[in-house]
Amino acid sequence: MELRQIQSFITITQVQSFSKAAELLGYSQSAVTVQIRLLERELNVRLFDRMGKKISLTSHGRQFLVYANNIIQEMHKAEQLARQNEELHNPLHIGTLESLCISKLPPIFHYFRQNYPNVPLRITTSTPKALIEMMESNQLDLIYILDRPRYHNNWNKVMELKEPIVFVSSPSFYMVGKKKIHLEELIAEPFFLTEKNENYRRELDQFLESKGLELTPFLEISNTEFIIQMMNQNRGISFLPFFAVQKSIKEKRLAILDVCDFQSVLYRQIFYHKNKWKTQEMDCFIRLAKSSFS
Repeated sequence: MELRQIQSFITITQVQSFSKAAELLGYSQSAVTVQIRLLERELNVRLFDRMGKKISLTSHGRQFLVYANNIIQEMHKAEQLARQNEELHNPLHIGTLESLCISKLPPIFHYFRQNYPNVPLRITTSTPKALIEMMESNQLDLIYILDRPRYHNNWNKVMELKEPIVFVSSPSFYMVGKKKIHLEELIAEPFFLTEKNENYRRELDQFLESKGLELTPFLEISNTEFIIQMMNQNRGISFLPFFAVQKSIKEKRLAILDVCDFQSVLYRQIFYHKNKWKTQEMDCFIRLAKSSFS
């Protein structure tokens, strides 16, 4: 029994495909097929049921997966112990939202650059749904998202921080300073909003629909930084996570509107797959993200 056979077996269970596992591991599909065939022959059991292009674990496969994960984790522990005095150098691939990448990650990346210059960093931005799919197929080391609280037996959640979503405008907007504004008073104003598939935009649309209200944005775009720039230059309103506008509010380039009949809270969350060994690089990123550092 070889470690590469065990790693191939685990990767196949994650991506549910021999060809995708081969691509991720840098093998040919035939090489992965041979590895699993030899592993099944040595164990004298069938690990996968193959129904056309679909595969699933047999009962023996599910039992062996527990032992396989333990073997890989113990191997990583041994490697980490041997390298504990070495400088961090393993690649780190993070999946996140564009708004979080712009607002929260620069100081963390700067810290890595200053303290761990040999760690190659790679960032993928997408929607929470797409990032979760990539994490589950072992394409990402960890994901940093903004969403309602998410849970799954296959995930390790290592951070969950509350994040209010706020209505903001230029400080010169005539309703700034007014108490208890009703959302209906604002919908005729020019709105700069993220696209409909964004989770906090979806929350707003669902509330408006429940009240029989309709809002037609002046501008829709996924880039929150562009929205903030537009509001700094024009008279308009947006609905954005507080972390994205915090700096502009502190510098008095934007102001929060006191909307009383609709409040929304989402959560910044960090996950990694339970079958993923948490490297020192991942642990360092998590520690920095959880602190006030970012």
